[in-house]
Amino acid sequence: TQVRHDIYDLVDAGPGLGAALQRRDLTLPAARIIDAIERADALIVGTPVYKGAYTGLFKHVFDLVDPRALVGKPVLLTATGGGLRHALVVEHALRPLFGFFEALTIPTAVYASDADFVNGQLAETGVVARVSTAAQQLANLIGTEARKAETVSSSSSVSLQVVRRGAAR
Repeated sequence: TQVRHDIYDLVDAGPGLGAALQRRDLTLPAARIIDAIERADALIVGTPVYKGAYTGLFKHVFDLVDPRALVGKPVLLTATGGGLRHALVVEHALRPLFGFFEALTIPTAVYASDADFVNGQLAETGVVARVSTAAQQLANLIGTEARKAETVSSSSSVSLQVVRRGAAR
């Protein structure tokens, strides 16, 4: 089965995302991201580590998501940080957040630090292997073939990949 995946960087939502106190306050670009999260068959989420947890804007996005929309939805967790001291952010911050939503987080999460990248590309073999394992676990849950996933980015932005079964994009 082919999959379609859309990649969203929260910067693309514009300033309307951070200014919205309620769902009805969202600008159209921000509302489209929230809608895509809720309609997805699966999610690959990633955030840079900020003060030992996910960023505030990342949390704000999920404050605007209907709590029932993610029940049973497969989610692959990723994070980036400045060093190994933040590696457990996926287990101690991201996994509990998606537990609240009753999402189905896959067993393997991916954390990468600055040292794992060369020229903006993931290069550390252990992290690359975790990406492959996590991608296969996600593919098994949604019934698709695993493809090379570029779910971890060395940028400081927050990204989401929304995965839908159907025609590849």
